[in-house]
Amino acid sequence: MNKTILTCAVTGNLTSREMHPGLPVTPKEIAEAGLEAASAGAAILHLHVRDPETTKGSMEFALYDEMVSRIREKNTDVILNLTTGEGGRFVPSTENPMVASENSTLCRPEKRVSHVEKLKPEICTLDLNTMWSGQAAVINSPENLKIMAERIYAAGVKPEIEIFNSSDLHLLNHFIREGVIKEPVMVQMVMGVRFGAPANSETLLYLKSQLPENCVWAAFGIGRMEYPMLAQSFVAGGHVRVGMEDNLYIKKGELCRGNEQLVEKAVNIVNELGGEIATPGEARKILGL
Repeated sequence: MNKTILTCAVTGNLTSREMHPGLPVTPKEIAEAGLEAASAGAAILHLHVRDPETTKGSMEFALYDEMVSRIREKNTDVILNLTTGEGGRFVPSTENPMVASENSTLCRPEKRVSHVEKLKPEICTLDLNTMWSGQAAVINSPENLKIMAERIYAAGVKPEIEIFNSSDLHLLNHFIREGVIKEPVMVQMVMGVRFGAPANSETLLYLKSQLPENCVWAAFGIGRMEYPMLAQSFVAGGHVRVGMEDNLYIKKGELCRGNEQLVEKAVNIVNELGGEIATPGEARKILGL
């Protein structure tokens, strides 16, 4: 049996301090939480940054630079996976839906990958979804995705393709045929987001059946479905992900201590199911990094 790659999504951009007072927000806090998760068994850290004052998601390069530097000062082995999801949200104004409200972040694709080009992590995300999310429409047009993919590959970075529903998967297969996305592909299936793919075994197995051949894939669930989908992804032959971006509870009604506790539980589940967690070095071999 192949070893299982465990990713920890440390903070994201939607969970908040109101939901969990210990949510990491500053570059220092995010870096320390990531290091703890790596020590607990995460081979990959999926990383966003946040504005320390507003605690909202940010695209500020200085924040990325500080966070990555702090992690690399103490751990040069763990694999870093930086988001490119920021900059894709459009909130229509009430007066004129054609005009963006002040909460919109939609911007040019070059800006969304500029930190990746400068910092050159081993992996970055490439979200294929266009969908409604909360009060915003997430917009990832095919043309903008092509620009982002070209620049990601030019930087020597492997894109982790994030799919949120079946249409994203069909777009992925189209991009592979066109040569926009290069094989072998790394796919992360996001399950349980409202209006996206539901977090259940039927959807997981359908999406798996449509994946390109020889891809390395993982799936995860949002909220209370984090661990049920972790187990189902493992059993179906996929890799796994946990973290405070996706879920803030260690069990029903009990907030987690932090990301490391979520990782520890994930490691235990995989081990109990007869699997073995991959080290960062082993993950690199599996992913072809």
